[in-house]
Amino acid sequence: MKKRKNLLRKIIFLIISIYVIYTFFVQQKTLNAYEADGERYSEQIQEAQDKKEDLLETMNNIESDEYIEKIAREKLNMYLPNEKLYMDISN
Repeated sequence: MKKRKNLLRKIIFLIISIYVIYTFFVQQKTLNAYEADGERYSEQIQEAQDKKEDLLETMNNIESDEYIEKIAREKLNMYLPNEKLYMDISN
């Protein structure tokens, strides 16, 4: 009877130990996934903040002569009246 109780205690202890170890590994895996998500979200936040700064800078400069000239050159292919345009046709 005494041996049976000891064996039963050892089996219960072993089952509890296995459960605790399993739970630890599952939780560690979950924590690693949350950390990866957190890093990804931090990168997305930083990218959004950078884009916001660029947009604010553009908004503040939108009425400046330099910005208007830049857009006219890049988007509309417009140039100043006395300006000479050279094109590289070697390519």
